[in-house]
Formats: sequence, C-alpha cells, structure tokens
Amino acid sequence: MTRKKKRKSSRNKISNLTNTILSILKKERNKSFNYKQIAAKLGVNDTSSRNQIIKKLHQLKAKGDIEEVERGKFKAIVTTDYHTGILDLSHKGSGYIISDEFEEDIYIASNNINRALDGDEVEFYVYKRLKRGRREGEITKILKRAKNDYVGVIQVHDNYAFVIPDSTKMYKDIFVPINKVNKAEEGDKVLVSLDEWPETQDSPSGRVLKVLGKPGEHNTEIHSILAEYGLPYEFPYEVEDYANKLDTSITKEEIAKRRDMREVLTFTIDPKDAKDFDDALSFQTLENGLYEIGIHIADVSHYVKPNTVLDEEAYERATSVYLVDRVVPMLPEILSNNACSLRPHEEKYTFSAVFQLNDKAEVINQWFGRTVTYSDARFAYEEAQAIIENNSNITTSEVERSQINSTIPKDVSLTGKEYQTDKNIALAVLKLDELAKIMRRKRMSSGAISFDKVEVKFNLDKDNNPTGVYFKTSKDANKLIEEFMLLANRKVAEYVGKQKPPKTFIYRVHDEPDDSKLAALQNIVARFGYKLNFKDKKSTTASLNNLLRDVVGKKEQNLVDTLAIRSMSKAEYTTHNIGHYGLAFDYYSHFTSPIRRYPDVMAHRLLQHYLDGEKSANEEVYEDKCVHSSNMEYLATKAERDSIKYMQIKFMQDHKDEEFVGVISGVTDWGIYVEIIDNKCEGMVRVRDITDDHYDFDETEFALIGRNTKNMYQLGDEVVVKVKNTDLVKKHLDFNLLGKLDE
Repeated sequence: MTRKKKRKSSRNKISNLTNTILSILKKERNKSFNYKQIAAKLGVNDTSSRNQIIKKLHQLKAKGDIEEVERGKFKAIVTTDYHTGILDLSHKGSGYIISDEFEEDIYIASNNINRALDGDEVEFYVYKRLKRGRREGEITKILKRAKNDYVGVIQVHDNYAFVIPDSTKMYKDIFVPINKVNKAEEGDKVLVSLDEWPETQDSPSGRVLKVLGKPGEHNTEIHSILAEYGLPYEFPYEVEDYANKLDTSITKEEIAKRRDMREVLTFTIDPKDAKDFDDALSFQTLENGLYEIGIHIADVSHYVKPNTVLDEEAYERATSVYLVDRVVPMLPEILSNNACSLRPHEEKYTFSAVFQLNDKAEVINQWFGRTVTYSDARFAYEEAQAIIENNSNITTSEVERSQINSTIPKDVSLTGKEYQTDKNIALAVLKLDELAKIMRRKRMSSGAISFDKVEVKFNLDKDNNPTGVYFKTSKDANKLIEEFMLLANRKVAEYVGKQKPPKTFIYRVHDEPDDSKLAALQNIVARFGYKLNFKDKKSTTASLNNLLRDVVGKKEQNLVDTLAIRSMSKAEYTTHNIGHYGLAFDYYSHFTSPIRRYPDVMAHRLLQHYLDGEKSANEEVYEDKCVHSSNMEYLATKAERDSIKYMQIKFMQDHKDEEFVGVISGVTDWGIYVEIIDNKCEGMVRVRDITDDHYDFDETEFALIGRNTKNMYQLGDEVVVKVKNTDLVKKHLDFNLLGKLDE
C-alpha cells in the first residue's frame, strides 16, 4: 500500500507575528489599527495572511497585551515607562543609550536596536531586571534621525544597486533603485541619502546625491570625509557672488565712527603658514606707567550682516574645518584671506578689547568697541619665540625707559630678521611675554588645567603626499597670544554677564568632570605609577596638572594626555553661563576668531548691541544657534581627526618594511591598539593574528592574557610592530606584532 503524499499547505505562515504586531502598536501607541492597516504595514494582502493577523489580534487581546478600543480597532496596552536618549552604536551592531534620565548608559543588544542608527534620538524602555549585571533596554521608536546622508562604495546590478557604507557603525547596506544611481558607476564612492526604510524591507532605500570619485584617490577620500559629516567643500555661487560685490574699502565716513588706533604699534603673531589673521596686538606705555594693550579682532560683523545669504551660509557652516591638506573656510576667500585678515601694512576695521595693565598684570581699566587699526608687522610664532629666547641684550626694564608710543614707519617693509632687531617691537614682545606669564601663573593657581597636547603635523609634497611627520608643541610665543586672547574672551563675557538686568549672551562653558570618568582615569594611569587626588576641586586640578607635567617626554605622554582630555566634560556654547572649569573662569566667551567661528560673530553683534544701550536679545533664538554651533564644531573636529588618520595611513604605506616601537594605547577583546612612538600613528594588532597562544581579554587588567603561556599584553607596554595592511578607503591600519620591546 502506497502512502499518499501529504498535500502541502497553501498557507504561508507569517513568522514572528506576535512581536511584529506588538512592535507596530507600541511604536504608535496613541493610534489604533485594524487588521487591514496592519496587513498593509506588513506588505501582505492574501486571505491566509489576513486571517492570521485577525486571529493573532484576538489572542493578544485575550492575553491582555492589547485592547480593542472600538469594534475591530486595537491599541497597545502601555504598562511600561518610556524614556528618551541618544543611541551610541558600536561597530558590532549593539550599542548604548545616553539618557539624562539615567546615571549610567543603557545597553541595547543588536536584536533590540529596531532600525535605529548611530546618533539617533530614540524612545526606549528598560527591562525591570538586570541582564548580565547591567541595565538593558529596547528601542521602541525613532524620534529623530541623526543623519540621512552616508558615504560608501556603490555596487551596480542590472535593475538595482547597493551602497556599502564606509562607516562601521552603519550596519546595513543601502538599496538604490537603478533610476536613482545618478550616473554612478560600479565601484564609485558616492554620497547617498536615505529615503525610507519600510517595515517589510531588510535594508533602507536611498538615492545617490553625488559621485565623489574613485576610492583611494586623494581628493575623493578628503571629500568623502567632509561628506560623511555633512560638511561642504565649496561655496554656492550666490554666496561667492554676494561676498565679491561687498565694498571692502576703508572709508573716511566709517573711520569717523570708530576709535582710530592706526598710530599705535600693532602686530600679528600667527603660524608661519597662516593665511587669515583674526587677531592683532597693540602695545604702548602710558604716561601713568601703565601698559595699554589692545586685542584687535577682525570686524567680521561689519561685512556679514544678519538675514543675508552670506550670513545664512556662515551660520550653517558655523566653523572653518582644518584638514591636514586644506582649510574649508566658514567665509569666502574675499573676506577670510583679504578684507577681514589683519595683514601687515594694511588698514583694517577691527573690534577691540583695550586694557590698561600694571606690572602685576592686573587690569586697571578696560574699553570695548569698534576700531580701525594698521598692522605694522607680521610675526610667525618662530620669530616671536626667537625674540623671547634671545633676549640677553634687551631687558624688559628698557620698555619703561623707551616709552613705546611710536610705530614703525609706514613706508618700511620689514623682513623676519629685521623684526627681531627692531627694538620697539622686540621690547613690546618681551613685555607682553612677561605679563602673559604672570597671567598664566595666576590662572593655574586658580585651578586651571594645563592641556598642552602634542599636535601631529605632516610635511606634504606638491601632490599632498606625506613625506614626514612632526609634532607641534606650544612654546612661550604661542602662550603669549593664548593668554591675551583668553583675557579678551573672559573680560568681554564678564562685561555682559555682570550687567543688570541680565542680558542674553554667547558663553563658552565647560562643566566639572564626571566622577566616574576621573576614577577610570586613575585606574589606568596607576599602571604607569601615577596617583591622582580627587578629594576636592583644588586637589583634583593640582593632581591633573602634576600628571600632565610628569608625563612630558615619556612614552605614555600621548596616551595619558588623550585619556585626561577624555575624562573632562565637553566644552560647548550656550546662553546659560556655568563658567569654564578647565580655564578656571567664572565668565568666558569666544570673541577672538570671527573669521573661523560663528559664535564669535554672534558675540560681536551682541556686545555692540549692548554697548549701544539696547535691551536683551531673545534668549531662545540664541540658544538654538548655540546648540547648532556646538554640533557643527563636533562634526568638524571628527572630520579633522579622520583626515589625520587618513594621512597617517597614507604615510605608513611607504614604510611597510620597517619595524617600529610603539605603546599599547588600547586593549579590547578583538585586539590591541598600538601607537608608534616616533610618529603617533595608531594601528591595530588583531587578536587572531597573535598566534603563539590563545589570548583572552581581561577587562580589569586592561590586557590580553595567553591561556597557556600567561603572556600578557597590557595597556602601556612597549611593543615592536610592523605594518600588515593599510586601507585608505576604510581608514584602517593593521600591524603584525613582533613581540615586546624587552623580549
């Protein structure tokens, strides 16, 4: 007897239907849905599927998970507290939510991300019980996407395409209909925008906005960095046209409205390769023995008027972006490098903070307002530093005897060497240096923290290929300028901040560090033999300064400097003043760089507004502008770091056969990060490539430990590495580990 074949059911069972229906109802828990609406969201319309949905709705109602609010219409029964926060996604697909409602971050497993992307503002709930000893949650709704545009490489098929994003935090490829590839060809690097992500679709759909070029090409990768963070690399025609038509001449009518300081000795000190000069210093000794020092800032607000295309573009950019091989300016070149740049031997409109100081660097008198100035000379930091270091033949006591009031003759064009030999300027630089050092000592004794992190710089050839790496450190000439800029920023903020009734202003604030981050810092630096004291604010700042001083020149300096900075709160712009912890100032603003920072432009406008006796500006409007400016600063900083990483990898491509000594700068369960001491290039040694043993990650020891050999690779260890792989597209640098330095 033959057995009849079992007839296959024509019913297609919908998988995970319970969770899918609950997810739909919970996401829009204030709305009710019937079975047809749910079927539409699932993309099904056959009889079998509709019957399954109807049956499941009544089962969920019977269990008390949902309610029938009217015949055939259902809503979720909400018994859970919902919270909001920002998702910080890892490259593994899981993440953490940072929320003001919780002291600790909430872990979100990859299966509970529910289509949220890195940086999104989300709604979530937290499980009542701890999982694996930590708070975990689930994302229930995406409130606001952090970004819609992504950079990636396109794969083109006959009827569709996919973009594989560069970012390791974007865990899905982006589907692009063939009619939306915008002439992109197979393998191009493109900028793609997300259009939608239907419930029934595994990947989001998008369209190509721009073809950036071929992966690995220099300009393609630099433009990709900017595009990834939504930063422009060119100005719209109408903005350039508007700027080029501005009247940038110096007129008698405008001079008459300003304090004329053209006869006072004035000069700039900037990096040798600087093209825009935001600020200048003037110096003269008064008959009463005080020193009148002017901090003169380019009067950008004279040209950039509110409600113009120029102002709108400057606001959107909010900051200039400093990449390794170029500057992406906030303002068009006619302003940034010409009209607003305080170039030598040119008259310029400026906004000034003028102070009278005594020998103790105490401010006896101050004045703020619009000026016209003439820059007598331009110094590079190296030239000013040479004056400070080679001052054996000039003492600052000569400053008082010479009574510096005159300027260098207008018809004399001086070279760098002649700057150094001109006694008037040399004496001014020496006196300013003396006063700056007094101000710095006062600031440090008040609890300021001395972050002088080493900056990595590159020597580039004509094709922007890196030929060498060098480190930029802050010397006396840099600190001279820094102290007088800090003085202007502090006093401007103080002037407005102390007015009665209170006036709206733009503050640069820096909150106190988080205790848990300081404890984590202590835990790490203790492995290098350093100890911190967090008993109170004074001991905290003192021990941090001692730490930063003690690591100078040590192998672990860059690591410790970086970790110390990360332990701090992030500085930001706001109208709500809480002071600046790192600088130890009760009042602080950004006033001194309006060519490259929009908050400085706002500070200029508001200061003049109040000098004119006007009432307080709208706080809500300016707070929104502050939030935007802080966000854009954050994106610009990330782009700048990415460009450094890109150039480091490009540099290491030509050094694949060399061995390098490095410091273990990070340890994870997938490998160790190693920073080369000689050039600060950081790469990864993957745990799978360490073949002499099976290594496990020990979180408490910040180490990988061999199961059999008990060999340990620990944070701060010196190791020898060799380049394994350089990937300019993914910006990955991989090393092979050759062993510890002492082996």
